[in-house]
Amino acid sequence: GGIEEEWGVLMFFMNKDGGTGYKGGGKNGSTEMLMICGEERCRRGAELKVMSSVETKSPGTFTRGLREKVSDRRGFDTDRMIFKDDELSYALGKEGSTRKKLALASDCILQYVGHVAMMAGTQKERRRCREFITWLLGQRRGAVTIGDVSSRDDVTEMHVPDNCKGWVTGNRGSELRRMEQETDTFMFMALDSRGDERLLIFSAHTGSKEAPTGRVAAERLVNELIQEKLQDDGRGRSESRSRSRSRRSDSRGGSPRRSPSPRRSPTPKRRRSPTPKRRANSRGPPPRKGHSDSPRPTARRGARRGRSDSRSQHSRARGSKHRGRSDS
Repeated sequence: GGIEEEWGVLMFFMNKDGGTGYKGGGKNGSTEMLMICGEERCRRGAELKVMSSVETKSPGTFTRGLREKVSDRRGFDTDRMIFKDDELSYALGKEGSTRKKLALASDCILQYVGHVAMMAGTQKERRRCREFITWLLGQRRGAVTIGDVSSRDDVTEMHVPDNCKGWVTGNRGSELRRMEQETDTFMFMALDSRGDERLLIFSAHTGSKEAPTGRVAAERLVNELIQEKLQDDGRGRSESRSRSRSRRSDSRGGSPRRSPSPRRSPTPKRRRSPTPKRRANSRGPPPRKGHSDSPRPTARRGARRGRSDSRSQHSRARGSKHRGRSDS
């Protein structure tokens, strides 16, 4: 059911030559065959899908004795490319994401039957798909060198600023993988003949400004990332420039427009409260032994004041008597 919906074909089993054999073949040589009805391209896609599933469960069913094949036919045909063990997992990707990406970008039917890559399509499509696989496997060993691409009609070349390359590619190429999945393209950084690095966007479909897929859509996403990075860097530069200008103005005497930042007034030091001994020393000499701590000094002061008042009154009375005698 899933294969029929994916490729738009009709599939069913039938006995060859009208035999009555069972699935897998009988004693009389009769065999139950799978019939796939539809267009040639769709039939081949569904057939390779079935072959991949059978080969996974029964290795060697279709690949035993197979060799690599490069067809010279310009029309529809199938080429073969044999993988090594470590190459297969890298070319497959997580849940087949890398295989699907290469198939969509090259516009070629690509299916892995065991360790054999089956590429079905026209000669141009098959050649493109083989190149994509070769460049993909070359990235495991380092940077890939691709010369002049001006004669190709399936690539867009972009020169990314040095300070934006990490932002565009992302951590371990995460941003490139995201844009590839959204636009059905194959993107990677490659060196030219002079050793300069640039971004290459491969796809058989050019696309348009409104289309969500194709090379134009991928180029638009890359430009958005570059502009975002440049704007962030510009903000950081403007802030650093404003800070440097303020420092220069402060060193020259300060500008009248900008007032210096208020400084905090120093906090007064807290004085430690005197100990009971110090308090007693500050108030006066310690009390004599045998005397109470009652406030006697105040009473003495009051008595002294009373004595001085009485003495002044007595002197005044004596002065008045002396005046009376002199008058008489």
